[in-house]
Amino acid sequence: MYTIKNKIFNISSEKEFIDLALKIFNFQLLNNTVYCNWVKMLKVNPDKVLTLEQIPFLPIEFFKTKKIISSPLSSETVEFTSSATTSQTPATHYVNDVLLYQRSFSNCFNLFYGLPADYCILALLPNYLQRNGSSLVYMCNQLINESTHPFSGFFLDNTDDLIFRINELKQTNQKVILIGVSYALIDLCEQGVKLNENFIVMETGGMKGTRKEMLKSELHNFLKHGFAVNSIHSEYGMTELLSQAYSKGDGEFESPPWMKFLIREIDDPLKIKTDGRTGGINVIDLANINSCSFIATKDLGKLNNNNKLELMGRYDYSDVRGCNLMIGNY
Repeated sequence: MYTIKNKIFNISSEKEFIDLALKIFNFQLLNNTVYCNWVKMLKVNPDKVLTLEQIPFLPIEFFKTKKIISSPLSSETVEFTSSATTSQTPATHYVNDVLLYQRSFSNCFNLFYGLPADYCILALLPNYLQRNGSSLVYMCNQLINESTHPFSGFFLDNTDDLIFRINELKQTNQKVILIGVSYALIDLCEQGVKLNENFIVMETGGMKGTRKEMLKSELHNFLKHGFAVNSIHSEYGMTELLSQAYSKGDGEFESPPWMKFLIREIDDPLKIKTDGRTGGINVIDLANINSCSFIATKDLGKLNNNNKLELMGRYDYSDVRGCNLMIGNY
């Protein structure tokens, strides 16, 4: 497994990705009890899994009720949990090698944006800071530390301080990333804050029940107009994954070489779509080698001709044919 880990962040071709994904599939089949039972329940013969499209994807809901692990847990294990209301069960991702997570998000950030040290990073993540176990806070904290800029930091209720720093930064040539949850960025926008060409605004999604949900395009248009910027960037990640995809303002997400999206049929969740239309998003995240690298999310999306992902919304598995397989009594 050590050899496989070292190859994850050095993939340079489609063939290398496929070969490594199939090796990880077989590794997790042998070492992940939940995933193994899931594959057996689907009556999939592992010897006949020769392509990415033939790999079974684990419904993301299992992270709420099962320990999805492919390697033994230890005292060093970090538990990342999703946000949830009192009536919901949060998802838990058991990460027994947090350095692997650090390598994943650091390499990904460097790939799309360069070194964190080149930026001042302002993190507006109030609902994440108010609970423990957020993988997003963990990532942003590391990026803030690597930034080393004296104005970099998290902002919870200290909005006046944030606005002061923004106004000061506008007077310099310092590159700035303002990363925030959607509703917090809207709140800041409504206070009349204007930015300039120094700033990248990056939303991480989520109204968290504080505001009416908006289409991505509607949200971005609101923020562009309010902040007086030309584009809004986005980060697509989740508790159950150790890798992220980024959009630089066109609404289309690009993933790093060790992460790939496949689109499944809406009314047949075990079939991969090939027509370029909207379907359920399946994610292959090779950095998830110690949990499960093959996740069927509840997000809807489609792939364009450049294989970039466009998010289209969400759906509930219980609304589609085949839900007995996806959320059965397993």
